[in-house]
Amino acid sequence: MTVPYGTPQAPNPGHSLGIDIGGTFTDIVVYDHRAARQYSLKVLTTHDDPVRAVMSGVGRILHDNGIAAGSVHRLVHATTLFTNAVIERKGALTGLVTTRGFRDSLEIARESRYELYDLNIENPPPIVPRHLREEVSERTQANGEVLQPLDPAELTHAVERLVARDVTSVAVVFLHAYANPAHEIAAATLIRARFPHLFVTVSHEVVREIREYERASTTVINAYVKPLAHGYLEDLRTRMGDEAIPAKLLLMLSNGGLTHLAEARKNPVQMLESGPAAGALAAAHFGRDDGGDHLLAFDMGGTTAKLSVVDDGEPLVAYGFEAARQKRFMHGSGLPVRISTIELIEIGAGGGSIARVDELGLLKVGPESAGSEPGPACYGLGGTEATVTDADLVLGYLNPEYFAGGTMKVELERARAAIAKLARQVGLPAEKVAWGIHDIVNENMASAARVHIAERGRDPKTYAILCTGGAGPAHVFYVARKIGVKSIVCPPSAGVASALGLLVAPASVDRVATLGMRLDRGDWGLLESAFTSLEREAKSVIADAGFPVDEATVQRFADGRFVGQGHDLVVPLPPGPYDRDDAQRTRAALQGAFERASREKFSRTPPDVPIEFINIRVSMRVRVPGTDIATESVAAAAGSAHKGWRDAWFPEVGYARTRIYARRMLRPGDGFNGPAIVEDEGSTLVVGPGAVATVTPSQNVRVDFS
Repeated sequence: MTVPYGTPQAPNPGHSLGIDIGGTFTDIVVYDHRAARQYSLKVLTTHDDPVRAVMSGVGRILHDNGIAAGSVHRLVHATTLFTNAVIERKGALTGLVTTRGFRDSLEIARESRYELYDLNIENPPPIVPRHLREEVSERTQANGEVLQPLDPAELTHAVERLVARDVTSVAVVFLHAYANPAHEIAAATLIRARFPHLFVTVSHEVVREIREYERASTTVINAYVKPLAHGYLEDLRTRMGDEAIPAKLLLMLSNGGLTHLAEARKNPVQMLESGPAAGALAAAHFGRDDGGDHLLAFDMGGTTAKLSVVDDGEPLVAYGFEAARQKRFMHGSGLPVRISTIELIEIGAGGGSIARVDELGLLKVGPESAGSEPGPACYGLGGTEATVTDADLVLGYLNPEYFAGGTMKVELERARAAIAKLARQVGLPAEKVAWGIHDIVNENMASAARVHIAERGRDPKTYAILCTGGAGPAHVFYVARKIGVKSIVCPPSAGVASALGLLVAPASVDRVATLGMRLDRGDWGLLESAFTSLEREAKSVIADAGFPVDEATVQRFADGRFVGQGHDLVVPLPPGPYDRDDAQRTRAALQGAFERASREKFSRTPPDVPIEFINIRVSMRVRVPGTDIATESVAAAAGSAHKGWRDAWFPEVGYARTRIYARRMLRPGDGFNGPAIVEDEGSTLVVGPGAVATVTPSQNVRVDFS
């Protein structure tokens, strides 16, 4: 039920609203641009109707702070709903129409074993089962030449069979459609005319590049979540309008940029990693002054923990990832998704992660989560199993009277009962079991982080770690110690930082096309024409979103390799235009760009081997008005920051009388030694013994190890 906004006496004009739906909490942030102040709220996610929690929370935050709905001029949203639908297999019943002979490409995949010696290996089941995959006669060559025309009657019969099996969404993936999409365009036109109730996804509009399996996998995932996305986003837009919020709805993409509603509904697969992307952007933005240009962005919420690398002030970007992995750290155990995304690792470690004793009598934590329903035992909503949040309460890290800023009632005795039950199973004191839960989650994250950092050739000692999320600040101290970073940075309102990160994101469009060109035989006119075409498409999307195209910046990339190699390297290219009248200069510039990137990645390049570009890419960005979010957005309140003492458990000393500080009362220049606990409205920062914390001019809390 939506809480009424009321009629505030003195509304503040010019507000931005950020909404981030997670597996446990929905985070809401309102930023007042005139006063450079933010208001935040965490509410439990309502999984049966996610919009219900959003509207209830938005109503509360506007009403409680006297903000008129009509003053919200910008609305930005990120969600994990679509990626959860893929993981939990709760998308639409989807059919596939493909070229005759390619029905089984989703199951054949790459014919590789992600764990060579596991006799019981389980590959991820295809999104579309075999009985919902139909073949039609058509054939296009890799150069775009049509060998066999599409048979409309055969296509119609194929779709009729899918409709008879109750399919509501159809993916069309034809061989070599990246080179010539004419058959896919014709098929989509026919299906929409003959079966207007079906959602239709064609591969060349989702990922226009080679490799049939990856293209098919991405396309069917898009089709799988498209009905869900269409209904959810339309419902959210309508209900925002019903509540007199005039702002146009903008959506966060996995690459850290924003897009408009129509583009998101067309290709919702681009939003699979939108929530984690927002957290990485927030870390880069708010950690710049105190963490430098090299940060590890650590975001831990109620369900998962994420870590991304920020170099030179920007999160690293990848051009594909795997969804719904059978084994979280095993490459090849998931479904490939070929989209641009902020590069990160994600593990099932959050406040709701459930602790258990396995068949060997060992304590395990996660990846199963209690989520928001029924939630940890301390929520009192029906959960009885011990979780990370219950352990943190028992350890004294969390204040039961100030959980989620005091907006949620949690019960310490329920947490103690859940931990005590587990303690009896393993025969250890309750505090040791609670610490074991806390420590296991930290080690799970640190282990994944070490691999992620090492694979990129980075040294963690040169990085600071910035923590966000409701559980991130409570766990970052011992995660940082395990990784070996130089310091910790905790920004104001860290618990809702992902929602705040939405408000600093630029508008973004990425486009890709397969070209296939050797640099020693390059047709520079053709290359320039292909880039220009992609840039024209990107500008069209930017313009449709209502942003100034003339202010956009463009970066060109290419997926290049030395001839004979089986894998590509995505490298940035110098700006165009590429001149066919000065072929020598153009070739030298492009070859030099690829060789520099290759040496940085692999330390050397093979001698006298030609270079070929397989795909070309365009990344267009434009600054969105209103992204001037100040880091000093939380003004210090009057009075002493020291609010009392509480017994908290630390492995170095056991239970210790620990100082408690109010985050909103800390001022730049304040400092204190660990052990200490800093309570914010949406999170709690734990500073262990032997560390020194300082409040910086940007109001970050920086923790340095002695």
